[in-house]
Amino acid sequence: MGLIRSPSMRSGDYLEGMLSDYVGGKGKLKVHKSASSRLVTALTCLQFAFAVYATFLLYYMSPAVDLRTKPDFTWATRIARNWRQFIITPHVLNHYQEAVSLVKAEIPPLLTPTEVCEHEKIDFLQKKSNDAQMIKVKTELYKEILDFQSKSIGTETLNELMAMKSKWDLKGPNRPKVTVILNHFKRKTLCAQLDSLLQQTLPFHHVWVLSFGSPNEFSLKRIVNSYNDSRISFISSSYDFKYYGRFQMALQTEADLVYIVDDDMIPGRKMLQILSHVAGTEKYKNSVLGSIGRILPFRQKDFTFPSYRKFRSKEAGLYLPDPAYDITVDKIVQVDFLSSSWFLSAELVKTLFIETPFTFMTGEDLHLSYQLQKYRNAGSFVLPVDPNDKATWGDSEHRLAYVSETTVIFKDVVQVRDDQWWKALSTGYITQWAAMYPQKIDALFYAHSVDEVRALAPLLEKFRSTVGKKAYIVVSGGNFCPCEDAASALNWPKLVCKERRFKIFDLAIGALSGVSNSEVPVVQAVFSSMKGLIKIHNPSVVITVADIDSNVKKALKMATETKSNGTTLVLLPRPSITKVLWMADLRSAALPNWNRMRISVNIVTQNRVHSLTRLLKSLSNAYYLGDEVPISFNMDSKVDEATIKLVSTFDWPHGPKTLRRRIIQGGLIRAVSESWYPASDDDFGLLLEDDIEVSPYFYLWIKYALLAYHYDPQISLPELSSISLYTPRIVEVVKERPKWNATEFFKHIHPNTPYLHQLPCSWGAVFFPKQWREFYVYMHMRFTEDAKANPVQIPKSRTNGWQASWKKFLIDMMYLRGYVSLYPNFPNQASFSTNHMEPGAHISAKDNVVRHDKSDFEVPLLQDDFKALLPNGKLPPGSKLPSLNLFNQPISLRGLKAAGAKLGQDVLRCDNATEIVMVDHQTGLPSRCSKF
Repeated sequence: MGLIRSPSMRSGDYLEGMLSDYVGGKGKLKVHKSASSRLVTALTCLQFAFAVYATFLLYYMSPAVDLRTKPDFTWATRIARNWRQFIITPHVLNHYQEAVSLVKAEIPPLLTPTEVCEHEKIDFLQKKSNDAQMIKVKTELYKEILDFQSKSIGTETLNELMAMKSKWDLKGPNRPKVTVILNHFKRKTLCAQLDSLLQQTLPFHHVWVLSFGSPNEFSLKRIVNSYNDSRISFISSSYDFKYYGRFQMALQTEADLVYIVDDDMIPGRKMLQILSHVAGTEKYKNSVLGSIGRILPFRQKDFTFPSYRKFRSKEAGLYLPDPAYDITVDKIVQVDFLSSSWFLSAELVKTLFIETPFTFMTGEDLHLSYQLQKYRNAGSFVLPVDPNDKATWGDSEHRLAYVSETTVIFKDVVQVRDDQWWKALSTGYITQWAAMYPQKIDALFYAHSVDEVRALAPLLEKFRSTVGKKAYIVVSGGNFCPCEDAASALNWPKLVCKERRFKIFDLAIGALSGVSNSEVPVVQAVFSSMKGLIKIHNPSVVITVADIDSNVKKALKMATETKSNGTTLVLLPRPSITKVLWMADLRSAALPNWNRMRISVNIVTQNRVHSLTRLLKSLSNAYYLGDEVPISFNMDSKVDEATIKLVSTFDWPHGPKTLRRRIIQGGLIRAVSESWYPASDDDFGLLLEDDIEVSPYFYLWIKYALLAYHYDPQISLPELSSISLYTPRIVEVVKERPKWNATEFFKHIHPNTPYLHQLPCSWGAVFFPKQWREFYVYMHMRFTEDAKANPVQIPKSRTNGWQASWKKFLIDMMYLRGYVSLYPNFPNQASFSTNHMEPGAHISAKDNVVRHDKSDFEVPLLQDDFKALLPNGKLPPGSKLPSLNLFNQPISLRGLKAAGAKLGQDVLRCDNATEIVMVDHQTGLPSRCSKF
């Protein structure tokens, strides 16, 4: 504002006229000039003062400077006002009053906050419950949660938090920049919030006041302008971006930290300092902090989850802090989501938008915490307060929460939020309930398409119908496999997709990024959701089809490998799924070992190409469950050309193929015993001569037996050294070789019970790694060309005279140390392998006086699933397996050891009849005698 003059009036005329008015046109010319000179000097000084004032004014009104924060220069404003009244008097402006009035009309006056601020009228008291029972229930639940967190992650008081080392130097050069975002719609709290923020012990970097579709936009803008602070900006839009808009704006900040505050929160003046300090600590740097939070519902006795707003229910969860129940937060507490305010690093904000929200109408608070945990492993925490210092409170006037409330008074909003948190929990969100009460299930199935659901259905149903077993199914959802379609394929009511009960989980794949030509979103969504579900439910196995999409397979593999409890991914070929229903009969502790074993097929062959062809055909027709099964061919030096061509061209899709050929003829004893040696304690060797033929189910029998009796930690059967595929029809070690029928022999127990036998099988058996190493050392120490020179002579055993037999040495070792083999037992001696008794090293050999009746050795092969034939449709417990000695006589395992100890002809001489030789199973070397 300044003096207004006419453009047509020259400067000299204007000054002369003003001077004439001043002196009244009187006096002499000399005097007149003297007065004029003094007046010009005075005006020149005043103009210089105005120039200095204007310089200060322009600088301190620049966008980078807040005049209100420079109290040392408020004198300039006061002086300027006084000078204006002194110099520009009505007498001076009487010729130009009309022009000045027009200018004033164009420039609106600058209003102060006092003139424009509005405040909410709170004419009610804080709500307090008088329900003693609910106060007790809520308080106990809060204590239970706090006790759990204290033991699991540790909790700190406010003083303890402030004593922790933080990367932010709140008073030094490393002070964090904090952008505060205030979102306003109808509440009249903006002035209270700005006043509080301007008084913070840690100054803010920027404040952004947002008005999206607000009916109060004009008044909000006036309030922001009245503060005349360049750090406070007003951002508005006629479109209502709802609850997510403020987080979208937060993506634009260049600050280190963001504080997003609802319009019902008035933070205490120390809040920015406290929040910034805690966010800078190592423990909480990857967290979102706030002042109000919620613990989501706990599972009820009927295994369902209630609404988070269910009245008079402990399982409905907690609101923290809750003045209604006198619950205050005196230690930091992890919650399932924060409400009303969020303090986090600017980097974490973008996590909110990885997945498309369940809805944009509400629930941004839950979605933020869910996404941060899912993709950043970040927790949500409510900070403690000093109850005697409101400056430490993030919510200094809680009654504001009840003014213009939306999520509680509208039932449909509550329903939407219920659906949202249940969706989060069923897609891997680890709530406080899930953390406090980790589940344990047997199997978690995954299907990416409805066809996969149908393929897995029989095994899923077997698990769910087996007493004591728990199994759920996860479907991809979206356009891949909608939950309702999956339910129909399982013959379940579609209501299961809406119930808040664990049964089927819909991942809604596609919500991640919508239409995409990249596999990354699918892999990311499957991995992150399955990782959470595995952590919540702790399945022993995750089961899916072997031909599932390769990218989904990668995601499932990564998810199972991140869990430390040993969850195993099982990939089943579709034709095999109905063949492994016995999985549901295995103990949960055995199931994770599904992929642990490595069973190799080791074939001994020389010049029986027709026999070998038959064996290979039977091997090719067997079920291998998608396992890698190496195969090796061990040929002596006299192998014929036809055999070499056959093994060279044989295609084996189940694993690596190895060919070995001796330079010098070794004979059968070397060919068999040297055909395999274990690489680890999980390496098992199936030894087959070429005149053997196997059942399509032989591998299933081996795997089932290993999981039930070797890999079940609750089963102790160290005497088990091998698993036979064959069921004998004669007593082999007795001179008369009488016929023997296991089905008839065990009919008093169960006609088809498997049994333990001290006799090893040479016509199709899997040998265990520890005992095979032991056998190698034993045979090396005892091998002689002359059978009579062998010091081991088992009473009444025809094996004492066997020559050039690797089996004779194995029988000796098993007899001396009490080892046994597991044998199958089915009607008519149907087995998983048979011996066709074709001429070879022993059968029809010139020096073999024993004549063999083919019907005594050749048994039918099992061509159908054997599970139904087992006692009660499953393998009996290890403690229920009957055991036989070398001569097919019933005896206990302890009795077997006693017989070996009594013979006392092992490589180490044990003085006590209650001791047998113990072996170092890594080397196979005998180490000491030990009582059994």
